[in-house]
Amino acid sequence: MSQTDFRAALLNPDLPVPKGLVDPQGRAAGRRFSVYRNNVTASLTEALRQAFPVVGALVGEEFFTAMAIEHLRAHPPLSPLMMFYGEDMPAFLAAFAPVQHLRYLPDIARLELALRYSYHAADATPLPPEAMQIAPDVLMGSTLRFSPALRLVRSDWPIHSIWMANTGSAAPPKAVVAEDVLILRRDFDPDPVLLPTGAAGFLAALLDGQTFGAALDATTPFDLTATLGIMISGGVIIGMSAGGDQ
Repeated sequence: MSQTDFRAALLNPDLPVPKGLVDPQGRAAGRRFSVYRNNVTASLTEALRQAFPVVGALVGEEFFTAMAIEHLRAHPPLSPLMMFYGEDMPAFLAAFAPVQHLRYLPDIARLELALRYSYHAADATPLPPEAMQIAPDVLMGSTLRFSPALRLVRSDWPIHSIWMANTGSAAPPKAVVAEDVLILRRDFDPDPVLLPTGAAGFLAALLDGQTFGAALDATTPFDLTATLGIMISGGVIIGMSAGGDQ
């Protein structure tokens, strides 16, 4: 019996019990293996349910359970850290035929993954707001360092509105519009914040290491004041370098 055969049988009840698997008394472990297999499937399904609560709310509990089983068979865990299980869910949803009419669903999964990664990211001390009060020419030539908890999720769908409608009392979105989300972690819990239109390109350039000025030049007009307000109040900037100075 190989580990590959054992894992395949563990995740697929249609496969037979691996040959050579016995209980402590040396008897064939068919029934024990079936119980273990059911427990593993239930545990992984629950892990996915906890990781993607909004996806679950959108498709319904019964459907999500069946879909989760299909996912775990196609994408078994690669790490013992269950807090990160499900990284393949967005790509899985994009190719899963029964949800192709819910074209926003993969991006909702991306948002929920980003929230989880933000929650488990390392802590960092933000720069005090007054550190940004520097000469404009110095600011334009500066690069910024960001909190490890910061996440940017861009989408052609109203993912923030959909997420809010399924986690609180907000109304469902009335129009299909693109929404970009910046995930902050001011204290302990991640907070998804809707960005002004056009701001995501600027932030993506900053996260890619471009200077403040270069990021502005590469971006279509957007509400810079509101965007800086989100960044500063969210405590996402942890360092600033200008010409090699920190």
